[in-house]
Amino acid sequence: MATSTAVFETNLASLPFLYRGKVRDIYEIDADRLLVVQTDRLSAFDVILPTPVPGKGRMLTEMSLLWFRRLAHVVPNHLIDIAPESVVSPEDRSQVEGRSMVVRRLKPLPVEAIVRGYVAGSGWKDYQRTQAICGIALPAGLSEAEKLSEPIFTPSTKAAIGDHDENIGYAEVEKLVGAEYAAQVRDFAIQLYSEAAEYAANRGIIIADTKLEFGVDSAGKLYLIDEALTSDSSRFWARDQYRTGTSPPSFDKQFIRNWLESRNWNKKPPALALPDDILAKTVAKYEEALRLLTG
Repeated sequence: MATSTAVFETNLASLPFLYRGKVRDIYEIDADRLLVVQTDRLSAFDVILPTPVPGKGRMLTEMSLLWFRRLAHVVPNHLIDIAPESVVSPEDRSQVEGRSMVVRRLKPLPVEAIVRGYVAGSGWKDYQRTQAICGIALPAGLSEAEKLSEPIFTPSTKAAIGDHDENIGYAEVEKLVGAEYAAQVRDFAIQLYSEAAEYAANRGIIIADTKLEFGVDSAGKLYLIDEALTSDSSRFWARDQYRTGTSPPSFDKQFIRNWLESRNWNKKPPALALPDDILAKTVAKYEEALRLLTG
């Protein structure tokens, strides 16, 4: 598969560049607003892969926009309803079209708000060792991919690029952000996950778990930020192929993680390039998830 149409990184001439994350490039519009551009970069095991996934940034932007608009009644989010093309020069529009958002400039909280509704991934490994996930005791005898009786909040630190996030207990979240924000982040994250999971289940997708991020404005008001409930930040399973006792087929980058695991890669830079067949299958997974969620 040709990757000539993929956007690995942007270089806008009309806005000051601020920061390049694992996937997003961030530019300054003014003191109150940012332009966030979703590239086609892909990270796995906290390492950026050299192979971009064509169209991924556009698809994930569309997913995030769906959730930001659908879940705004739960907690406000950072989205400002302004066309991204309107804040850049005509020469830069092709780099931002369909893959960007104008957002409020907020102070991110140093916590990854992870919500799990199923026993999966690292949570399954943790449960096998300790009969708990991130220190939260669970009933005996659960199977891999089994649905939990209610979603659990399993936060982690927000690591720098190249470092790994580390699971932390709720008491540590309180130390990092204060008791009031800790409770708000936990409760909003669980409600956001629960409402999204119900919506997605009616459209053929099980959201097994998700990672959310929050920020605050100068008045201390809390907002949902970053991306929301995409197949990069969540574990999406096909509902019609779901069964317990194994890891169900997924729409997310678990497909790529599995391929990387099979290559005896040490999970440190430099990452392996993806072959064309793996890339094509990955694009198809993202496309199908978007089609199911948006109709």
